[in-house]
Amino acid sequence: MTKPVFGVVGGSGIYELDSLEAPSWETVSSPFGAPSDAILHGRLNGLEFRFLPRHGRGHRIPPSSLNFRANIDALKRTGVTDIISLSAAGSLREDLPPGTFVLVDQFIDRTFARVKSFFGPGLVAHVSMAHPTSDRLRRLLAEASSTAGIDAVSGGTYLAMEGPQFSTRAESELYRSWGCDVIGMTNMPEAKLAREAEIAYASVAMMTDYDCWHPDHEAVTVEQVVGVLLDNAARARTLVEAFANAAATTDWDDSDPAYRALDAAIITPPEARDPELAKKLDAVAGRALEA
Repeated sequence: MTKPVFGVVGGSGIYELDSLEAPSWETVSSPFGAPSDAILHGRLNGLEFRFLPRHGRGHRIPPSSLNFRANIDALKRTGVTDIISLSAAGSLREDLPPGTFVLVDQFIDRTFARVKSFFGPGLVAHVSMAHPTSDRLRRLLAEASSTAGIDAVSGGTYLAMEGPQFSTRAESELYRSWGCDVIGMTNMPEAKLAREAEIAYASVAMMTDYDCWHPDHEAVTVEQVVGVLLDNAARARTLVEAFANAAATTDWDDSDPAYRALDAAIITPPEARDPELAKKLDAVAGRALEA
């Protein structure tokens, strides 16, 4: 493959990457609607980066109103091959205190009000989500965290809830009983759509609170979250810089299975495909549809 292009999706508190060289904002049109914001182009350590503020600059868009399809489609159209998702999240474990970063490797999706696929009637596909994140990206993020002195845990299960309200105590205890490690509102269906678009995906969940299960902590409030969130955001930007340094010395190849996720996923034969839907999928699925 050609050199990777890294997309960074910035969650709450992360609305720009001020370390990018030669930065420029580009408004990208998508057949799936308007993305959250323009996309910031730039370079770090000789590598190409694209940055998208998930909630828009000024934090204008709540989780359930995010146009996840437009966001992933727009990133794909700018050449993105690999995504690093930076997200505020709540901890469901005593040993993951606020300020800890978790490099997620599994998800449980409990969202219910979101469009979760680029495909549909007229063009059907079923991608594998058994391993929803990229081992290579997670390994490099772990290395970068260590280099930057950031407390990060490699591996963990992210429970995606609908929001925008925080959990009830009963919900929080239920998710803990399932073995979930962190809880958030934005990584689903983002990770699923990245897989459909054949983009490798990594999730950095940044602990802001203990949700509401912890007996020694008050129920989560926005004020409590924001205080930790701002510190996490600053360290997240440092993590991206350290990641760029680690990635620059990596021999990048096309071995990540995400890059060919559609090879065995599209069920509808060419003669039966809806041409209008196929046209909309020119960026996310063009390689597989033309094969």
